[in-house]
Amino acid sequence: MTSLLSDPVFYVAAIPAVILVGLSKGGFGGAMALLGVPMLALVVSPVQAAAILLPILIVMDLVSLWAWRGHTDRRTLTIMLPGALVGIAIGWATAAVVTEGHVRLIVGLVTFAFFLRWVFEKVAGREHIARQNRPRGTFWGAVAGFTSFVAHAGGPPYQVYALPLGHDPRIYTGTSVVFFAIVNAVKLVPYFALGQFDRSNLTASLILIPLAPLATLAGVWIVKRMKPAVFYPFMYVMVLIVSLKLMYDGVSDLMGW
Repeated sequence: MTSLLSDPVFYVAAIPAVILVGLSKGGFGGAMALLGVPMLALVVSPVQAAAILLPILIVMDLVSLWAWRGHTDRRTLTIMLPGALVGIAIGWATAAVVTEGHVRLIVGLVTFAFFLRWVFEKVAGREHIARQNRPRGTFWGAVAGFTSFVAHAGGPPYQVYALPLGHDPRIYTGTSVVFFAIVNAVKLVPYFALGQFDRSNLTASLILIPLAPLATLAGVWIVKRMKPAVFYPFMYVMVLIVSLKLMYDGVSDLMGW
């Protein structure tokens, strides 16, 4: 690990990865966050990349919580968070048998179908604002918790439920920030139990952490200046990119490419 931290190639991959994840954490779209682990995995194993990034995500969550304070829909959180906790528990219990490839492919297919439905409604002029629904929200919260634990891919399932609610962009972003801050904090316990953290990984995290607040605040600055007419089409385009990325990663993992 010492040789890795002294290798410039590590930072060529790690620094952009942290910046992209930080922009996403600031509210600038989940597609960037999904690039973080694969980019860092160019120089370390995917498992090690996830372990290095998780403490950095916690710092980003703290910055985002401060930046988006007061912009939260509590109803969405009370509906989705119980399911998310169940999903994390399922992910922990099945960590030895569930592969990231299967999870990424399934989430990618579901998210792509969600995007196609939005396009169809747009073209047909039938786009509507969804109502809160506890069974549906609990289900997608559980999926988000599970996929976040297994493959750091909780954003798409969250968006499937939350985006159609049509909240003001600040409320949507602030609510997602609180949701994933809690999910990431809870994930620390099973990650420690599974031996994901060691001195080497935590050292790498500490070296990269100073970038976290700067990148996150940059994302906050951008999103707070986006109008709803720009924000929602942008977010759905991000959903499309995420779905394609997840499907590609899932197929690649399963085919051994």
